[in-house]
Amino acid sequence: MQPVLFDTVIYITALRMGDDAALGLRRIAGGAAVWLSSVVLEELYAGVSARNRHAVERLERDFHRAGRILVPNLTDWTQTGKVLALLAAKYDYEQIGKGRLTNDALIATSAGRFEITVITANARDFGKLAEFRPFQWRVEQPDTN
Repeated sequence: MQPVLFDTVIYITALRMGDDAALGLRRIAGGAAVWLSSVVLEELYAGVSARNRHAVERLERDFHRAGRILVPNLTDWTQTGKVLALLAAKYDYEQIGKGRLTNDALIATSAGRFEITVITANARDFGKLAEFRPFQWRVEQPDTN
């Protein structure tokens, strides 16, 4: 079974759900090995409330211990720049549009290198990225109940 990683929005929804979140994430993963992108981790730390900071720290610790943190390498960064340039040309994105997509492009590019499926609720942006850089991805709408 192909490994998966969750986009930031999936974790944000899970953090808002509280203690039941782990069950929802396991259901979405469907038994696949789960990886954590360092880019997702950065986004989580940047936006986490003081109340949920310990949950993000635990997430980092657990994935680090498991050896499943995906970190973009030089090629991922350069490929991301090329993809963003192609997107800008096709969709007439300005600097702000490209900047907004940088993290998603890094996630997609690095996941593609290891054939890890990205699970996201952001079909619009990941769909556009997939036009220019092959990677596996699928859309899940996390349960908010």
